[in-house]
Amino acid sequence: MITRDLHAFADAFAAAAPDFSAATARAVFLVAPDGFRLAEQSAQDNSYMADAAAFDATRASAQHRDLQRAVSAVVPAICFAGNVDTPDALFPNNVFGTAPGRYVVGRMRHEVRQREAARDDIRAFFGNVLGRRAIDLSTQPHPCELTGALVIDRARGLGFCGLSERCDEEGARRMHEAFGLRATLLFDLAAGEYHTNVVLAVLAGRAAVVCPKGFADPAVVAAIAALYAPHAVLCSEAEHAAFVGNCIALSPDTAWMSAAAGRALQPAHRDLLAAAGFRVETVELDAIEAAGGSLRCCIGEVY
Repeated sequence: MITRDLHAFADAFAAAAPDFSAATARAVFLVAPDGFRLAEQSAQDNSYMADAAAFDATRASAQHRDLQRAVSAVVPAICFAGNVDTPDALFPNNVFGTAPGRYVVGRMRHEVRQREAARDDIRAFFGNVLGRRAIDLSTQPHPCELTGALVIDRARGLGFCGLSERCDEEGARRMHEAFGLRATLLFDLAAGEYHTNVVLAVLAGRAAVVCPKGFADPAVVAAIAALYAPHAVLCSEAEHAAFVGNCIALSPDTAWMSAAAGRALQPAHRDLLAAAGFRVETVELDAIEAAGGSLRCCIGEVY
């Protein structure tokens, strides 16, 4: 089922046992920020991106290595080389995604990011090394930027897909089918938002972090929060701007976000996450955040 009907999706949520797949990834993959610089095409619809002068390639590379080292303490973490022709490649979850037995290649809106989908090494890793079947959405015309646009409750097999220039309704349908989800809720992002995973996170199927200003319809915010109550964090505008919504659970007891997000996280919200069973772990990523994404954007998941 793929729907905009909040009541129908709530019924699907209530009926979905947390037995669809593991709630957190078995491993993660990253792509190094080689050639890190402003991607002018991406900046057209990513208001989080800084001006070109704010990009510090050396600092970004060091912070990215720190990120890999930190998350490797809780989950295997591999890193592919970057490419000077693909400056946004450090955000691989938009392009490559996984589900048990298969991997998915997304259709990127901008040509500079479409180049990433053609990488033979990443495709070979999933196909030849891990033996995954490919579902290639990259050549069809509908934008569908995978787990940037589609936030998945992996435990229940449910999706939350925000529509924007980076994902249309047909692209959402194709992702729903590719990931084999039980149900997907469609909704419009607020004007100026480009990806759902900047304004929504579902943590191991037990908690949700929601940035209300990122949604066009407040009713969608209320409905999602109700699904995960009492473990639903409703972010302030300051938390939203600091990428608190761009967090991820990489083990049953850890929620990862950037250090800037951690500093912005209100004590009451940190306590709420703790009540849901999560300790907050952070990594300094200010240089990477100049590119318009944060910690979750850097993490590709292997299920």
